[in-house]
Amino acid sequence: MPLMEIRGLTHTYSAGTPFEKVAVDHLDLDIEAGQVIGLIGHTGSGKSTLIQHMNALLKPDEGTVRFHGEDIFASKESMYKTRFKVGLVFQYPEYQLFEETVYADIAFGPKNQKLGKDEVDRRVRDAAAFVGLTEEQFQKSPLDLSGGQKRRVAIAGVLAMEPELLILDEPSAGLDPAGREDLLQKLFRWREARDATVLLVTHDMDTAARCDSLVVLDRGHIFTQGRPGEVFSRAEELWELGLGLPEATHIAMLLRERGVSLPGDIYTIPQLKDAVLALYGRGETTC
Repeated sequence: MPLMEIRGLTHTYSAGTPFEKVAVDHLDLDIEAGQVIGLIGHTGSGKSTLIQHMNALLKPDEGTVRFHGEDIFASKESMYKTRFKVGLVFQYPEYQLFEETVYADIAFGPKNQKLGKDEVDRRVRDAAAFVGLTEEQFQKSPLDLSGGQKRRVAIAGVLAMEPELLILDEPSAGLDPAGREDLLQKLFRWREARDATVLLVTHDMDTAARCDSLVVLDRGHIFTQGRPGEVFSRAEELWELGLGLPEATHIAMLLRERGVSLPGDIYTIPQLKDAVLALYGRGETTC
């Protein structure tokens, strides 16, 4: 059984008005446990609407969302519990900060789970360590931190609830390449340590290429889904949807145009590096 099953999900904004918009239209999707899943699509494709249903922040007009086989909208209690099991970090998580100290902000979720003081403290420290925050920062105001540090505090606040499914909306937006890589590595390590599931909403195709599987949305429907190689093999169709390709794929395409014999399934920098080094070892890189 999938971790989460979405069937016939439909949500319309401003129904019955001139501004009516169907954001998600009879969508079916399974979220498999233990994976890092990338959710991609052009602006307005329905990504944010979809993930807010997965966290029970929005209720569907039609359809069901089941977590471990149970309808998350069956009751107010089930919706409330879902928000601890399915953690959601918004696109600008620093705007989620509101407590007086870093420690209090991270502790907010665990306290609302009615956990004991010692367990709350353990979770705060574990989550802070995962995102690279130090104890010296615990008593600082989150508003006095840098943008990158604020983002880490907000993410730590969700991690401290120890969700089974962690959803992040554009987690690397605004970060430089080094910051993006650092954050991704931390998220991958957290997923492995907790045996959890991570869903990344992203416009960055290099980030998407690092995921175990991808889901592509287009106008409220699933356009395609599968492993990164399967999805990115449909390059022309992705371009028509307003999506790009990973940088490594572009470089590989340019090298092929110059006569370098590279395989067609290159989507990450490590894959590109290995392919070029393999050719170099055989003396085949002359253009």
